[in-house]
Amino acid sequence: FRDASCINLTVNLLQSESSSACEAAAGLLRSISSVNVYRDVVAESGAIEEITGLLSQPSLTPEVMEQSLCILWNLSVDEKLRVKIANPDILPLLIKSLEDEDLRVKEAAGGVLANLTLTHSNHKIMVEAGVVPKLADFLKSAVEEESKVIRKEARNALVELSKNEYYRILVIEEGLVPVPLIGIAAYRSFTPSLLSWPSLPDGSKIERTSKGPSRFGASELLLGLNIDDKNANLEEAKMNAIIGRSKQQFLARSGAIEVEDTKLPQNELSKNRKFTLLPWMDGVARLVLILELEDESAICRAAESIADASINEHLRNSFKEAGAVKNLIQLLDHNNDAIRFAAVGALERLSISNAVCQTIEAEGVMAPLIKILKNSETSEGMMEKTLNLLARILDPNRKKKSKFYDGPVNGFKKELDAARGDDDPTGLTRKVYEMPDSKKNTRQDVLAFDVVARLVDMLKHPSLELQRKVASVLEFVAISESIMDTIISANIESGLLAIFQQVELNDLESDVESQQTEIHAIQVEEVGLAISAASRLLTKLLDLEQFRRAINSAHFTKLLHKILKSNIPLRYKDWVAACLVKIDSLYGPISILEFENPIDMEVTLYEKIPRLIEQIRSAFSLEAQEAAVVELNRIISEGMVDATRTVASEGGIFPLVKLIEGGSEKAVEAALSILYNLSMDSENHAAIIAAGAVPPLRRIILSERSQWKRALRLLRNLPT
Repeated sequence: FRDASCINLTVNLLQSESSSACEAAAGLLRSISSVNVYRDVVAESGAIEEITGLLSQPSLTPEVMEQSLCILWNLSVDEKLRVKIANPDILPLLIKSLEDEDLRVKEAAGGVLANLTLTHSNHKIMVEAGVVPKLADFLKSAVEEESKVIRKEARNALVELSKNEYYRILVIEEGLVPVPLIGIAAYRSFTPSLLSWPSLPDGSKIERTSKGPSRFGASELLLGLNIDDKNANLEEAKMNAIIGRSKQQFLARSGAIEVEDTKLPQNELSKNRKFTLLPWMDGVARLVLILELEDESAICRAAESIADASINEHLRNSFKEAGAVKNLIQLLDHNNDAIRFAAVGALERLSISNAVCQTIEAEGVMAPLIKILKNSETSEGMMEKTLNLLARILDPNRKKKSKFYDGPVNGFKKELDAARGDDDPTGLTRKVYEMPDSKKNTRQDVLAFDVVARLVDMLKHPSLELQRKVASVLEFVAISESIMDTIISANIESGLLAIFQQVELNDLESDVESQQTEIHAIQVEEVGLAISAASRLLTKLLDLEQFRRAINSAHFTKLLHKILKSNIPLRYKDWVAACLVKIDSLYGPISILEFENPIDMEVTLYEKIPRLIEQIRSAFSLEAQEAAVVELNRIISEGMVDATRTVASEGGIFPLVKLIEGGSEKAVEAALSILYNLSMDSENHAAIIAAGAVPPLRRIILSERSQWKRALRLLRNLPT
């Protein structure tokens, strides 16, 4: 077969109308392509193109289909040929083959797809073709002896795709959870509490009411038999947690855990298979079990996987029911920095769920969080996650939402006794484990002077991200006059001033290079976020009399005015403007030479008018555009000094001209009025004409629409 002509003749036989000849040719090519030195020759003979046409035939026999797919399977071992095979013509055929009734066809198609994923440049086109849901179905179905090959290939393919953080989310959404492979030896440290009274995975205790244990332990052994829909109102999430925990504990105790993965060659396991994929119920239970082991590397990887997998409400609640919260909180006191960082990261992701956040607080997370907060050696990354978690717990809006939440918070929402009666055939009742008051009251610890002083000190941290997060936490802490003495004593004024002075970062030279310009834009964005959070905090503090008496309002006014006129993004100036207006209303006009206009006028010029122009430019609805242009016209009509100049300098002429072409009648009238006022200044004539105002103005006049007189006056002002 060193002669390419022989292979060409064999490839031509794939077009034969005889299925026997076609099958024989495909089988021969399969054997040839299994040899490394012949793969290029087979590919160059046009085999890939012929197989593409062959697989497109609706009446193809399973035997021919299997042999054809196995040729592609062999060819896809070569990295150069993978890109050629992963094309929009073949991929849909491969995915369709996964649904074939013949198991060998499925296995061959899965093998091709698994090989194609080894080339990262193929991932995008494969995901777009819809390969993830089809492969995930094989891993979610019941394990059968004959389906081991296709399950292995599907897992290999999805593991490769999951190395990309975005595609990993797609895999998780299909009901699969990435679980680190830590080796069977790591599970030997697992010691289940075999002699203790049973509890639910989330830590809820099951309390017995019988006076003593049964003679032979039957009550303990048969406890689970009484949990069914007729006798107990056990939620589905809790039942899944029990089933998942039982399966994984059995596998760990019997030494059968990770058996399927350890059958892989050692080099493949170490290089490509750092994790596996399990159905969500097994995956969640496995990750929680790993948190209870002694291997520090395994614990760290499990916590990171929990953070990665917590992408939706279902999975976050599943981790809560499986007992992850309690284990993660205990890890916050671990002496390994990497474990603490991974644990706080997982808790931060889990806390996105309102229900899980309540459980995290109830399990006593505040004490270790405050310990991390007070530690001056805590890394910046861990501090950011700690502050995120702390802000979610302290957020008063979360408490308001919880009043309307009708789901479980920590264990059972209602005791099972209410559903099954006080007397139970086994002499047992179940009771929710309640957290001690000492843990519930740790929220008050954040109000201690040393904690508040630490938070205020972090307002001066060079990290703008930390400044923003600390300002949010302090906003939730500053809830009453009782805490104000502590906040003032901690010199919060100096912390706020440090943030507001960051606006000086914007004062860079204009002739910077393109790369420096991008860096500058990022800095401006970060400064805007920090200043917005600080302005929101200051606005809230101004509600308290003690704070108002303690600060230098003139200094704050000067800094906020400078920020208002700076080039930070407009969306971050709303709280700056609100804060300035509030200071002006509380303290009255402040005589500062730098101010050209009163505060309310400055706010209108530098925040309100730019915001209205942005709304006219980007609003999707005609109603929003109309409201913005009518309000802008009201401001202009009142004759505010420099208002028209601000409209022109903020680029308002172009969206106004566009509005007279397609806006509502009321919006067109307001836009014409604004443009007429702008046309009174000859410097604006060029911009109005360049925006294309003349043609729509003439159409309005010629059609004698209701605004034709306004349009005519505007047109006469222009040099046309």
